[in-house]
Amino acid sequence: MAKKKKEVAEEPLEKQLWKTADKLRKNIDAAEYKHIVLGLIFLKYISDSFEEHYAKLVAGEGEYAGADPEDRDEYKAENVFFVPEYARWQFLQNHAKVAQIPVYDPEGKGIIVGIGGAVDNAMDWLEKENPPLKGVLPKVFARQNLDPASLGELIDLVGNIALGDVKSRSADVLGRVFEYFLGEFALAEGKKGGQFYTPRSVVELLVEMLEPYEGRVYDPCCGSGGMFVHSEKFVTQHQGRLDDIAIYGQESNQTTWRLAKMNLAIRGIDSSQVKWNSEGSFLNDAHPDLKADYIIANPPFNVSDWGGELLRTDGRWKYGVPPTGNANFGWMQHFIHHLAPTGQAGVVLAKGALTSKSSGEGDIRRALVEAGLIDCIVNLPAKLFLNTQIPAGLWFMNRNRQGGDKFRDRRGEILFIDARNLGFLVNRRTRELSEADIQRIADTYHQWRTEGGSYEDVPGFCMAAPLARVQELDYVLTPGRYVGLPDDEDEFDFTERFTTLRAELEAQLREESVLNERIAENLAKIFTA
Repeated sequence: MAKKKKEVAEEPLEKQLWKTADKLRKNIDAAEYKHIVLGLIFLKYISDSFEEHYAKLVAGEGEYAGADPEDRDEYKAENVFFVPEYARWQFLQNHAKVAQIPVYDPEGKGIIVGIGGAVDNAMDWLEKENPPLKGVLPKVFARQNLDPASLGELIDLVGNIALGDVKSRSADVLGRVFEYFLGEFALAEGKKGGQFYTPRSVVELLVEMLEPYEGRVYDPCCGSGGMFVHSEKFVTQHQGRLDDIAIYGQESNQTTWRLAKMNLAIRGIDSSQVKWNSEGSFLNDAHPDLKADYIIANPPFNVSDWGGELLRTDGRWKYGVPPTGNANFGWMQHFIHHLAPTGQAGVVLAKGALTSKSSGEGDIRRALVEAGLIDCIVNLPAKLFLNTQIPAGLWFMNRNRQGGDKFRDRRGEILFIDARNLGFLVNRRTRELSEADIQRIADTYHQWRTEGGSYEDVPGFCMAAPLARVQELDYVLTPGRYVGLPDDEDEFDFTERFTTLRAELEAQLREESVLNERIAENLAKIFTA
């Protein structure tokens, strides 16, 4: 009998594309290459959207009868970017392997360019015809270190992304690829790259817990816009209406802000209220009068040069003046300042903010607890973040904890969740929360805060602690102090544990010995060469 062939699981499309695109990178730094690849994906997306609407206008059926396919207003009315002839994807793909390409620039001047110059020219055309894109798109394709042949291959690769998919789904495919590439570039750049990217599982957890179905969603340190993308995705998945959400954001890094604008545009999300200025949210608040229904944010941890010395008398510091050497409680009070009377926030902070008593931070934390603003604290696993190994936690705040609608009165208690043991290792450096982990944490929170919910304390995982217990522990908010040990810790077997650890140590020592021998052999080859 013939042997049955072993089935090999096919890799997801985005992973296949990443591997191929990365091979074409050659001598280009990931930080630079990021804008080349993401710029092309963006260009493909808006060109696909344009071509789809263009075909409807050419057909001239129903409401489009008599419409002019070259009329910019026809596209603006449908929230579609107008793409001029020299910026259309088909034009670029047809010339991807051509050495000399005749084009007109946005000033009407005829020029001869290579494929890199043609893509830069396309970006110039798009910005001219679509004011919301002004100053957003990358013009990095004619650089000397970008091989034209590799760029041509990259254009072919991106051009094939939506093949085999229903045309109307191409935006979803391109959006998914864009998001995946953002994460992979953040990994490739390491610590620096992580500053523009919050891990997907952390964003999903924040959004699942807050459930932002409608209202104003605000992120004053929005990075590449992941919080907004997942808020909109959440509404879609729960059959809500996207028009019920309005997003507001701010970013101080202009390059990252450009990524955010492209990330949002590729999802069809209005980013007109996502602002950039170099001073940042503390010194130059782009939305000074905003009162948000939801705040979802991951501010940079423990920042010391945040301009605190210039803001000692700022009106945002209702619960105490934050120390000049650490922005954590400056961010906390900035968030609270922007919350609507029934608003709620879910934010990431360094774990030290749960315990610190230096420079008045303990007093601010106590004031926040006594004001009844703290709803829930979640202790996160290590290695979730790409740019830091600093332990982190989630803070959930709510201005309306007295109940009403579907929520119960939660004044006088705080929910603590210790999720340090959840998640799985993607590699030695990085951990992710699984969908089941996210659901477990979110469900625990929802059952606790919902009227008639089935919440119960789980030793080692969660506890609804009364305010008296928090006061007793001097307002330290580390979940481990409250949830205790899981029940199975009572069955701890010292002999078994010691034997396991000793076996692991012996295995590591053997591995170390082998590695030392290899190093010695390689050194000997070098010196005898």
